[in-house]
Amino acid sequence: MRFLTAGESHGKNLLGVIDDYPSGVLIDRDYINYELSRRQKGFGRGSRMSIEKDEVELISGIRKGRSIGSPISFAIKNIDWKSWKEIMNINNAGKDISEPEKKLLNPRPGHADLPGLLKYRLDDIRNVIERSSARETAVRVCIGAFAKIVLKLLGINIVSYVCQIGKAMLIEDIKINSEILDDIEKSEVRCPDKEVSLKMKKEIGKAKKSGDSIGGRFKVTAEGVPAGLGSYSQWDRRIDGRIAKSFMSIPAIKGVGIGDIFNSYQKTGTGFHDEVYYRKGKGFFRKTNRAGGIEGGVTNGEPVVIEAIMKPLPTTIKGLHTVNIESKEDEISLKERSDVCAVPSASIIGEAVLSVEIFNSIQNKFGRDNINEILENYNNYKRYLQEI
Repeated sequence: MRFLTAGESHGKNLLGVIDDYPSGVLIDRDYINYELSRRQKGFGRGSRMSIEKDEVELISGIRKGRSIGSPISFAIKNIDWKSWKEIMNINNAGKDISEPEKKLLNPRPGHADLPGLLKYRLDDIRNVIERSSARETAVRVCIGAFAKIVLKLLGINIVSYVCQIGKAMLIEDIKINSEILDDIEKSEVRCPDKEVSLKMKKEIGKAKKSGDSIGGRFKVTAEGVPAGLGSYSQWDRRIDGRIAKSFMSIPAIKGVGIGDIFNSYQKTGTGFHDEVYYRKGKGFFRKTNRAGGIEGGVTNGEPVVIEAIMKPLPTTIKGLHTVNIESKEDEISLKERSDVCAVPSASIIGEAVLSVEIFNSIQNKFGRDNINEILENYNNYKRYLQEI
């Protein structure tokens, strides 16, 4: 499955196009909108989320509720565009910028502002921040929802939770079950521990009070993934490499780990690697999962566990030292409207990108044209794994 996204943060619409999506899949628009709503939640989000109510408009590739094999296209309206019509006007070529629309010239350290402006030879940071904005991730959550619809038919479920914001940390790894999932979804910071959740909210509150921002860590788990997805035969077919690339493409993500790798340097080889066992009817299995379900670029049948680190967001009320791109004089970085903390939201985006990568690997192994073809091949392979 290939996809493209388009649109600016304050443009009229965000757009997505999905190619190579199998035919015959029943598309639940309400489910896609639910996934979009999950991305908008979270303690520490900015005022933009109180304006927008993301909903998908399906445009092509679906007939009578089912995918038909042709490219799927969709739009998500930016409600806030109404207040930005003049600034984001497409048609007024050569028009002088009026005072309320004056150019943005003070780049934010940590954002794409300055490198993007230099790369594309621009003279206004607005032209960079409208596309580099994390608003684009709404489209990827929508695309992830299309992938999740198929994964659920295969018994594969993707879940996430926040394990750290600032200094507030969930020390123990959690075992996902229906009760824990309910606690995660009810938490404003997507942490299943109520006491730690309160500490996380306090960390966010302190950052907001001081005009600053704050980052953290989250985990995404895919359960029900069979052994054999990905490949060691070429570097670009290793599933861990593809997953890491997708996570690093999420704005503000600066570190990605698979399994317990962030603690691996403290262990020896015999203390870290997951020993192999066998039981008739169950096949090969592990009693631990420090590898995060992937060995040698291939899934090994255990849950795929990804941990991501999100830096503090570069837009702050306090601002940072920067330089005016025209005058070259010292200034404070621009204060575009932003979140104080977006770690809970990032975990939802993490679910989406992991869903896409696992779905792509499913299609590579079991077919891509029709959902029944995929299901038949997948179920045959599962039987082989049970009988080996």
